Amino acid sequence: MTLLITVFAAVITTVIWYNRKDDNMKMGILLFMFWGASLMWFVDAVFEYAELKAEYFSPAAEDMLNDTFLGLSVVALALVIWVVRLLIMDPKGSVRTALRKKT
Repeated sequence: MTLLITVFAAVITTVIWYNRKDDNMKMGILLFMFWGASLMWFVDAVFEYAELKAEYFSPAAEDMLNDTFLGLSVVALALVIWVVRLLIMDPKGSVRTALRKKT
């Protein structure tokens, strides 16, 4: 499930990145985080299949639930990192403008 969730996130982010008008949102960083996570989970799946063989394709419900939570956590963490970086870099100057209005 972790592989499936991160691949879906990577594909959706790639489509958004490919159809962008400009690079203000720095989608490339998010794209590389998701594809990197997908590659990591793919390697994990290959080694787990080498160890478990046919049992790999019949996981317990508890294992699938844990993998789903882990996959969603990885996607959420990548989104948080991306948003924090976006706020710090402030490519459109929105945060800077909002802070100047308050003072």
